[in-house]
Amino acid sequence: MKVLMINGSPRVNGNTSVALHEMEKIFKKNGIESETIQIGNKAIRGCIACSTCFESGKCVFDDDVNEVAPKFEECDGLVVASPVYYASANATLIAFLDRLFYSTSFDKTMKVGASVVVARRGGLSATFDELNKYFTICGMPVASSTYWNSVHGRMPGEALQDEEGLQTMRNLAENMTFLMKSIALGKEKYGLPEKEDKIVTNFIR
Repeated sequence: MKVLMINGSPRVNGNTSVALHEMEKIFKKNGIESETIQIGNKAIRGCIACSTCFESGKCVFDDDVNEVAPKFEECDGLVVASPVYYASANATLIAFLDRLFYSTSFDKTMKVGASVVVARRGGLSATFDELNKYFTICGMPVASSTYWNSVHGRMPGEALQDEEGLQTMRNLAENMTFLMKSIALGKEKYGLPEKEDKIVTNFIR
C-alpha cells in the first residue's frame, strides 16, 4: 500500500514538513510506503476551465500536475498539507489541486484522503475545511484524528514543540492506515459501492 503526500509549503524543511515527517514514521512502522512531493515552491498556474483534459486525459499545462497524476491514480491514500495564508491554503497548492482533481478521470472512490494544516495561530479550521472538499466531491473517505489535523509553529522547527499537534499527526496516520487496510479488505469481499449514472443540473431556465 502507498500514501502520496503533497507538501504545499514553499519551505522544504519548514513546519509543514515536520508534520508530514511525523506521519511518515507511523506509515513506515505499519508497512505503508509513502512519497512526499513538494509543490508549494513550484510555478504552477491555475485552471482556466478549457476542458481540454476531457479529450486528452491530461491537463493542457504540462507541468507537475501531469507528473503527479499517475502517482495519484496508483496510491491508496492522499495526504494534502499546507501552511495557512490569510485563513486559506497556499495559492500554489490550490492551483495544483484544482487541476489535479479536475483533469484526472480515473475513479477516486475509496482512496483515503487526509488534510494537514500548519499555522502560527489562526485560520487552521477554515483551511482544513477547504482542503477536505477535494476529497468529499469524489467519493474519498476522509481520515480523522483525535483533534483537527493541525500543528502550530511560526519559525522553522517550532512545530516540534507542539506535542499535541504531533500526537494528532501520529494518530491521523494510524487511523489512515486502518482505513486503507479495511477498505482493501472490503473491496476484496464486496467490491466498490454501486454508482448511479451521474445527473448534472443547473438552475438557469
